[in-house]
Amino acid sequence: MERILTNLKLVTMAPEHGYQVIDNAMVIIRQGKISYAGSYQADQLNYAERQAEIIDCRQALVTPGFIDCHTHLVFAGNRANEFEQRLNGVPYEDIAKAGGGILSTVRATREATEDELFDSAMERLAGLKRDGVTTVEIKSGYGLTSEDELKMLRVARRIGEQADIKVSTTLLAAHALPPEFAGRSDAYIDLVCDEIIPAAAQENLADAVDVFCEGIGFSPAQCERVFNAAIKHGLMIKGHTEQLSNLGGSALAAEMGAKSVDHIEYLDEAGVEALAKHNTVATLLPGAFYFLRETQQPPVALLREKGVPMAISTDFNPGTSPIASLKTMMNMACTFFRLTPEECLRGVTANAAQALGRSETCGQIREGMAADLALWRVGSPAELSYRMGVPDLIARVVDGEFFYQPENQ
Repeated sequence: MERILTNLKLVTMAPEHGYQVIDNAMVIIRQGKISYAGSYQADQLNYAERQAEIIDCRQALVTPGFIDCHTHLVFAGNRANEFEQRLNGVPYEDIAKAGGGILSTVRATREATEDELFDSAMERLAGLKRDGVTTVEIKSGYGLTSEDELKMLRVARRIGEQADIKVSTTLLAAHALPPEFAGRSDAYIDLVCDEIIPAAAQENLADAVDVFCEGIGFSPAQCERVFNAAIKHGLMIKGHTEQLSNLGGSALAAEMGAKSVDHIEYLDEAGVEALAKHNTVATLLPGAFYFLRETQQPPVALLREKGVPMAISTDFNPGTSPIASLKTMMNMACTFFRLTPEECLRGVTANAAQALGRSETCGQIREGMAADLALWRVGSPAELSYRMGVPDLIARVVDGEFFYQPENQ
């Protein structure tokens, strides 16, 4: 059935309107796609009213559905005990030697069943939905074996089968060196390139491949091998780059066609220029910056000057950003990185869609796009970055279907 949304304030994030609020607007949805979005047009309404469901949005602010373009939602266990240990003065090195750190999550994830991973990920996802998220990226990276990486991706695909969420899957087998490959990182990269990537591609489990390019991760040369393997198998590429140091991973990723590079606190001017040249998205992750109490900020002014699109994401993960709130990330991006509310809203809509290679289907409200929307009980779009903890969301719309918050049903 055709749906006509009336009596709303519209923020399209599309080039022709962008952040501007269109008062007394309407949106027409046909077969899950937007056929009209803009000012109220009586002729549009009269043409369709006999076969349409007309929904009075009661002056709700309507934006594109939010997109969380970098998460690690699928894993087992938690690391609250390590959080407490660090605050009590125990060095991370001691925690890792005792079996903690990322390898504790790897251990728990390997032991978990697909059903257990699915159930725990759905609980975390509920927090993102409360913040208007209609599309989420989910990475692997806590299995570090062929069997366990594919297990995580199968769970992510299963989450994407739910009617009220869309999922992009990313293979991050090159996330850390598994203990059984200690001292043999090249051999592990062989496994990633020769076995895990081909299997993920053959089973259609991954949309993209990511790597952690860092001194505690993998070298640029090793990352290039992973990127080449991904491209060979028709998968998009992304990078965890310049989080702790500047190894040139962002420029490498951009030159090889990466959709995004993420973290980028130590990105230099040459790296920014590479992103600008190749139209690669810079994804900012203020949750990890906050949780790790970092001081090195990403070069936002330079990114802005060079016209690099900036996305914002939660980086939800058990070790460095256990925060399932994209609106909180928007506020943090304003507070820590001095982004404007407009940049933040673009960062969780149009630019986040670009980071996932989905610019043609979501992230904007315009004709032909999927009808993925968020309805808010706020007066202006700036409030979405300004206020935290208040239940402002009325409903999410995914492919034209409404999913109301419980208090609004």
